[in-house]
Amino acid sequence: MTQTISASIRPAKRTAGITYAVRDIVSVAHEAAKTGKEMLYLNIGDPNKFDFTTPPHLIEAVLKAMRDNHNGYSASHGVPSAVDAVEREAGRNGIKNIRSVFLTTGGSEAIELCLTALVDRGESVLIPHPGYPLYDAVLAKLEAKALPYLLDEQNGWRPDVEDIRKKLDGKVRAIVLINPNNPTGTVYDRETLREILALAAEHGVLVFADEIYDKMLFDGKEHVSIASLDPEAPVVTFNGLSKGFLAPGWRIGWGVVSGSQALLKDYIPALDKLLRARICASHPMQHAVAAALDGEKEFIKSTREKLTRRRDITFEMLNSAEGISCVKPEAAFYAFPRLDIAGADEDFVKGLIRETGVVTVHGSGFGEKPGTKHLRVVFLPTEDVLRKAYAKLLEYLKKHRK
Repeated sequence: MTQTISASIRPAKRTAGITYAVRDIVSVAHEAAKTGKEMLYLNIGDPNKFDFTTPPHLIEAVLKAMRDNHNGYSASHGVPSAVDAVEREAGRNGIKNIRSVFLTTGGSEAIELCLTALVDRGESVLIPHPGYPLYDAVLAKLEAKALPYLLDEQNGWRPDVEDIRKKLDGKVRAIVLINPNNPTGTVYDRETLREILALAAEHGVLVFADEIYDKMLFDGKEHVSIASLDPEAPVVTFNGLSKGFLAPGWRIGWGVVSGSQALLKDYIPALDKLLRARICASHPMQHAVAAALDGEKEFIKSTREKLTRRRDITFEMLNSAEGISCVKPEAAFYAFPRLDIAGADEDFVKGLIRETGVVTVHGSGFGEKPGTKHLRVVFLPTEDVLRKAYAKLLEYLKKHRK
């Protein structure tokens, strides 16, 4: 006999604090699109949605792997060719004392696994504000605390080292660095990185270094892997094929654990348990890793050239009117302009979508200094689309600025 359920299924309490601004704003855009309005999307950090394509030699590597029947499970850490290629790349970036290399389903799985292996309920992780909202979401699921430290807009969005110092206490287990940064496009200098490493060592915390945008640099900027600055410092460095190699849908990322064996001797086995439990990353896609890291990279130059022109349009137009100002991005494909408006930035973004069809993401979804208001734009679209979208944004701003 079938019984009728009289009450709705209660979800886990841990889901209550999970938000993801980048995707959460999409429902508003869908409603605006139904009205027939021309939509101009500046919210999607996916190069392949625009005029960027995955390099052919990566595609050929995957097709060959499929034809060679590499379609079953792989080893939990990844196929040897991929693991070896990631280790070589880490060495080229100056990283020594590599203790573990593992392939994951995108950089996001690497982040989630590494946080899960480290943090217990009630403990804290220092994360940048503004920063990638996945860290907040994962820590909410783990019933741990995402403790924000500020990036200093007046100093080109570099980390406020004194703010980090003030917030380090006995419950902090790790410091997260996103370098180059999403959503500001800032590249961190060696001096700042050294200061953060010194604080991490003083307080015995792990450093998570998210370096997924390290190939997308402008104006001759140098990217420095923080793990390269001290071979004894315990660091997990994240990267992948999604951004620099223009293959986000393949969902191939990786982590490199480096530093003192004595300090990492308990953490690595805990991480290995999680890697084994989730089986493996996509097997055939892993065969693109060696082709990407060891193969031809001419496409990176052309990608940077296109993005530099689009960055320049973004910087020029978003500093051309009252009520908005923008620090010049040094890498990636994001800008994080500041708004001088009366209401909340989330309300501004929703109104912008409904009235103009221009889709951005509210700055509060990435974290921001209290009392400030921002939005994140993605400058991946073509130059004509960017000019049209920014013109509409600035016209809308006229009616809403203070």
